[in-house]
Amino acid sequence: MALTLGAYTACLSNQTLGQALDTLKRMGLNGAEVNVGGFIPSPHAPVESLLASQTAREEYLGVFEEKGMKLAGFNTSGNPLSPYKGTGQKHANDLKAAIKLAGLMGVEEIVCMSGLPGSDESAKYPNWVVNPWDNVYMEIKEYQRSVAIPFWKEMDQRAQDAGVKLALELHPHNLVFNPNGFLNFAEDIDAKNVGVNMDPSHLMWQGLDIVQATKYLGEHIFHVHAKDTAIEPGVQVKGVLDAEFGYVPESAPDEQKYPTGPASWCSVWPQDPAWRFVALGLGRNHAGTQHDVDWWAAFLREIVAINPDMNVNIEHEDKAYGPLEGLKIGADTLLAANRKL
Repeated sequence: MALTLGAYTACLSNQTLGQALDTLKRMGLNGAEVNVGGFIPSPHAPVESLLASQTAREEYLGVFEEKGMKLAGFNTSGNPLSPYKGTGQKHANDLKAAIKLAGLMGVEEIVCMSGLPGSDESAKYPNWVVNPWDNVYMEIKEYQRSVAIPFWKEMDQRAQDAGVKLALELHPHNLVFNPNGFLNFAEDIDAKNVGVNMDPSHLMWQGLDIVQATKYLGEHIFHVHAKDTAIEPGVQVKGVLDAEFGYVPESAPDEQKYPTGPASWCSVWPQDPAWRFVALGLGRNHAGTQHDVDWWAAFLREIVAINPDMNVNIEHEDKAYGPLEGLKIGADTLLAANRKL
């Protein structure tokens, strides 16, 4: 028994699948998670042809076998509950297709997100209620639960039928974005095959104790993203809910637009942020404690206690480093932490 240490290949979209697997293997990794829908394109998985042909599926899996790499999960992170310009329907269809494909290919886990509805039936935009301090926001949350619960009960049943586990990333701008919220939601839908993708980066900026959060979620953790966050000095005057983002001009080249839907993309990060995503091992918490090799080793020990065969995949989103450089920093950190177990 051993952890599979890999990476999410989205940041290697300029490489073919074979090239991306070679890149990760040279870094000492032995697994790869590929995108199959949601926010971003799927350059490493031709979903429609894989669904249509057993031969195509066998050939695809053969690439991983030839490279000596494990297909360590699918990813279809998106907002399947969004009311915005068809985004929700597309992302919901992508998730359903991913569940079917994972079942056909023996892929055990799909990383996804709970999604976020609007405030009411007529809403045009998703509405993230962070602090429902008056009854209006409580009513919004009740409406959102009325949308989310039947959808996720259906997805859970589809996952059970396919023999697949759905791992929700606890991400901002989702109905489910922290461990306590997940456990409440899991009870609401009587979750069997819906659990958590433990990506500590989103919990770090929220101020959670990552080891305690991992213990708290326990066997609900189905999958892990190794991703880091650094709390920056801007947090002293902005707090963690830093809203000073800017627009990406519509005229900007495509490489500057990270899609979030058919007609939307990520905003420009603040110049003096309260926090930011960094290469694995370069993070630090609110107290200034560095997320060094020992920190990540302590985290991995908690993961091993839950499932010694867990898929642990680096997700690179540090804009200070290119994909290859950032992945190499992350791989070195993750492998060194694993050696300390």
